Amino acid sequence: MKYASIASSVVLVTTHPIFVGIGSWFLLKEQMGIDLVLGIALSVLGSGLISYGDMRLSKEALMGDGLALLGAIAASGYLLVGRKMRKGQELFSYIFPVYSMAGLILILLSLISQQSFRGYSPSTYFYLLLLALVPQLIGHTTFNWALRYLPASMVAVAILGEPIGSTILAYFILGEGLTVWKVLGGMLIFAGILVTVRRNIKS
Repeated sequence: MKYASIASSVVLVTTHPIFVGIGSWFLLKEQMGIDLVLGIALSVLGSGLISYGDMRLSKEALMGDGLALLGAIAASGYLLVGRKMRKGQELFSYIFPVYSMAGLILILLSLISQQSFRGYSPSTYFYLLLLALVPQLIGHTTFNWALRYLPASMVAVAILGEPIGSTILAYFILGEGLTVWKVLGGMLIFAGILVTVRRNIKS
């Protein structure tokens, strides 16, 4: 977020359905039907339209884009491992060690980089608490619950609703413009999610 725009970073992070689709096929032996491939294509194309004209060519922007792409690969691994583990493991016995380990690693990295845990405004601590409660405990737990019942590729496509939400929030909170491309991109993402969900309902 520091080096790239919200739309640019989100679109690269949300390329993870491509990696998840390939990984599911090779590692989990899950078949990809034409509806799923179409859903992934529509959603990724929609994400691209949302960020159209918003990517900057600079060293900082390229660094931000590279970090976002690494985030996509990491998210893909997270979903693939979650799909594998959740097939035979209860939700809370899975998320407790995963979330705890993630928290401990973040604390360790903060200590190594000498980041202070104090001195921030009350509103900053409030938003940090909201980040832990809403995106993490509610959002990630919902995805981890779904991984037991749905293919990892389908969950990955559903996550692509994120660019729509982030674009809307960026418009109201940060004042980032809402363009025709972003509206069209959101419609394509929504269509991709519908196509994917329709495939799962059929099966």
